[in-house]
Amino acid sequence: MVKPFVPQLVYVEPRALDYPLGQELVSKFEKMGIEIRETTSHNQIRNLPGDNDFQKYRIAKSTLVVGVRKTLKFDTSKPSAEFAIPFATGCMGHCHYCYLQTTMGSKPYIRTYVNIDDIFEAADQYMKERAPEITRFEASCTSDIAGIDHLTHTLKKAIEYFGESELGKLRFVTKFAHIDHLLDAKHNGRTRFRFSMNDDYIIKNFEPGTSRQAERIEAARKVGEAGYPLGFIIAPIYLHDGWKEGYKDMFEKLESALPPSATKDLTFELIQHRFTKPAKNVIEKNYPMTKLELDETKRKWKWGRYGIGKYVYTDQEQEDIKDTLGRYIHTYFPNAKIEYFT
Repeated sequence: MVKPFVPQLVYVEPRALDYPLGQELVSKFEKMGIEIRETTSHNQIRNLPGDNDFQKYRIAKSTLVVGVRKTLKFDTSKPSAEFAIPFATGCMGHCHYCYLQTTMGSKPYIRTYVNIDDIFEAADQYMKERAPEITRFEASCTSDIAGIDHLTHTLKKAIEYFGESELGKLRFVTKFAHIDHLLDAKHNGRTRFRFSMNDDYIIKNFEPGTSRQAERIEAARKVGEAGYPLGFIIAPIYLHDGWKEGYKDMFEKLESALPPSATKDLTFELIQHRFTKPAKNVIEKNYPMTKLELDETKRKWKWGRYGIGKYVYTDQEQEDIKDTLGRYIHTYFPNAKIEYFT
């Protein structure tokens, strides 16, 4: 069982101590006996321990930086929401395929932002501009925020903030099962709680440092019983020997675990495995022993939204994925909605 994340090292921006949450976190980490260092900026952690890149990367992934989010312009989000809401950056998981490895580059450490009232004010502004339409905010574009929330409770505050809003909804996704403190949050059905789910082979081989499949399914059951709208991101959908049986087994386990009330408004997002050339280089450097298949000759080349090309499965393989997983979802969760396949 994967234990809840505890940082080995903490950096603090001096400005973070101007905020109650900054003071609270520093006090908490002092009591836990964790080494705390000062940094001028959460973007400038230069003296991380480690003798080489391999060591530095692993130490960075267990380092938490407590900072102030200066940029309150929200990025437009992925297909699932209008805006990304920035409560944290980085992740303690070691998923071999993760796109954060390239987008985070030389800053793989985890950052949590303490000026949450400023972030809520900015969200409020976006909601007013789009009124009377509902505005959805995605809280996990650049992090697995639920993975650190047992320490910060930022996400819990956000769930309750959007629970009281008329025009806002919150969404996030996690690979972690340490979510018990979120079960009593006053969400009022305005937060969609999603789990990143995969077949056992992929979680075991490519997602070290994250909760196991059975733990995530049990956490999803609790979330469903707590009345949250529930969703699953099946990603990355990865073809391997026995993949059809592996995904069927996963859907069977989900169906037997979830309370019937949680299946009435259930969403699925399906994302096939893809990689870019820069991502391949970073993955092979950070995880030299990975079994991840990154052979360009077996893939189809596709231009991305931002002019960066990526390698995806062939058209025939994509059709097979869509048909197979679509059939499983229809069989086990006939009322569920597939939001997209990409």
